[in-house]
Amino acid sequence: GIVHRLDKDTSGLLVVAKTEAARQSLIEQLQDRSMSREYQAVVSGVMIAGATVDAPIGRHHADRTRMAVTERGKPAVSHVRVMKKFRAHTLVAVKLESGRTHQIRVHMAHIKFPVFGDPVYGGRARLPKGAGDALINALRGFHRQALHAARLGLIHPQTGEHMEWSAPLPTDMQALIAVLEQDARAA
Repeated sequence: GIVHRLDKDTSGLLVVAKTEAARQSLIEQLQDRSMSREYQAVVSGVMIAGATVDAPIGRHHADRTRMAVTERGKPAVSHVRVMKKFRAHTLVAVKLESGRTHQIRVHMAHIKFPVFGDPVYGGRARLPKGAGDALINALRGFHRQALHAARLGLIHPQTGEHMEWSAPLPTDMQALIAVLEQDARAA
């Protein structure tokens, strides 16, 4: 069964167990926070520095299909590190301590740096002042949230060996970042 899944339109690594015993072991690792998960995301806005977001997440009070930071939610912690800054966006790495539904998307929107292209929590995409055609086309042509499960580490359920995997950014995110870098150099 699937142990660690991804939101719709998020790329990257996920965990699938071959046996019920393995599934139980991996679920325990998620619960005791010994499984490491790191994502990369392009967010709207320029972050000055990284942050730790420690804010509980639960169902949105009015729209039950959405999640939100809420007092009655379950504990959720995300550690955000700035990787690259652009004129109006930032490439970040996010390490999860917990694994709530839509956690990164909710936490980044909560601190006012929503994941770019997120149709649920991101709001309308804003074009930076003086954006050239290449940047406008890249931003308007990106049709998903710019979120990628980049690294995953766990203890193998049978051997007890620590294992780690990484997945390179998909071509659509690489292309978006290349245009953001080009725009930043031209400014």
